[in-house]
Formats: sequence, C-alpha cells, structure tokens
Amino acid sequence: MLLALAIGVLAFQLTGFHIWSLGLYLALYVPLAYKMGWEIGITPSSVLVGHLLVQESTSPDLLLNEVLLFLIGTSFALLVNLYMPSREKAIQSYHLQVEEKLKDILLRFKYYLSRGDGRNQAQLVDQLDKLLDEAFKLVYLDHSDHLFHQTDYHIHYFEMRQRQSRILRNMAQQINTCHLAASESLILAQLFSKIAAQLSQTNPAHDLLDDIERYLQVFRNRSLPKTREEFETRATLLQLLREAETFIQVKVDFYQKYGN
Repeated sequence: MLLALAIGVLAFQLTGFHIWSLGLYLALYVPLAYKMGWEIGITPSSVLVGHLLVQESTSPDLLLNEVLLFLIGTSFALLVNLYMPSREKAIQSYHLQVEEKLKDILLRFKYYLSRGDGRNQAQLVDQLDKLLDEAFKLVYLDHSDHLFHQTDYHIHYFEMRQRQSRILRNMAQQINTCHLAASESLILAQLFSKIAAQLSQTNPAHDLLDDIERYLQVFRNRSLPKTREEFETRATLLQLLREAETFIQVKVDFYQKYGN
C-alpha cells in the first residue's frame, strides 16, 4: 500500500492530476505488485491513489488519512476472516475425489485397450467434469470470503485437472476406434496403468515422460502394419500416446510451479 501511494504521489507530481496520470501509476505499480506477490492489494491500494486524484492533492494530511483508511479496512477484514469458516477440508476432499475419478478413467482405458474394445468412456469424463465444476464453485467461494486466504494453488490445481479432463475426453473418442487387440494396445494399457498409479497432486510425474519416450521407441522398432485395419489402429495408438504425453506434461508444468 505504501509503495502504491509512493508511486501515485510521484506520478501526480511529475504529470499533474490527470486521468492518464492514474494510468501511469497503474502501469508502474501493477507489474511490481504481481512480481512481489502483492496482487491481492492492487484494488484497495488503487482506490486510495484514486482519492488523491479526486482531491488533487498529495498533502501529508491527506496521505495520513489514506493510510488510516487502509489500516481500518484491513483490520476489519482480518476480524471477519477470523470468524469466517474455512472450506479447506472440503476442498481437499475434492482433490481426492477428482484424482480417484481420473484414476477410474485411466484404468477403464487400460481395460478397453487390453481387450480391443472402447465404449462408454464419456460417462466417466462427464462425472469428472461435474466434480470439477463443484470444486471450482467451492474454491471461488472460499477465495471471495477470505481476503488474505491463499486459494490460488487450488484454483490452478483444478484448472490443471480441467485441462487433463479435456485431453481424456479426446482420448476416449479415439479409443472408440481401437477394435484390434494389438500388442501396441497392450503397451498403452500398461502405460495408462502406470499413470493411474502416479496421479497424486504431490507426484512430479517426470519419469512418466521418460516412459513415453521408451514406448515411442518400441513403436518405431516394430514391423510395419500389414493390413489397413492394423495401420489405422497403429495411427490411433500413436495419437493416444501423444495425448498421454500432453496429459503428463500438464501435470509436470504444474508441479514445476508448485512442487517446491
């Protein structure tokens, strides 16, 4: 807040009390706030700077008044947060439910691939999407109720799982075209089983990318398909492998940001 006022005072003293002076303040303060992790204070701090523009003054008395307003507002928010119930346990429950549903889908993929039959995958993905919608509503409600409660991790976590859900929906459609119980299908079934076993939010999943590269090498070394059906199945399986790679990379990217 003090940094915001300092930048606001500097902007107004250099350029005068104009609306574009406020724009200069925002151009300077907002990037700094995000860099320092103070983005939650951008709005209240900017309101205080706006008061300076309206009053067309940066006098010590006015600055002291703005600081006192901020302290009163912050104190009130802290008191409210003390009595506002946390939804952390419920949110963590959704973490587990989403991971279990993802595991169910991947194990269903394994089942169908190992038997050359892929049907009714969308039902489970629909259930996953419903869970994610419920989780988002809870997380955003928790975020709005707790001014200083950090829910960015949960928001980004469920966004990551949402991206994975979209990938799984595409994969489910592709599996529907796999009618051949080929040896490649068994290889992919094994991969899906390994992914399902490493779905935890605390698992970095780096080794799974190495596994995919090994599976790709296995496919490259296999003999060419002899029939059109084998060719189409091989193409679908390779596409599924690439989709699985993207699925894992989404998790790896998330872990690189929040794993440490």
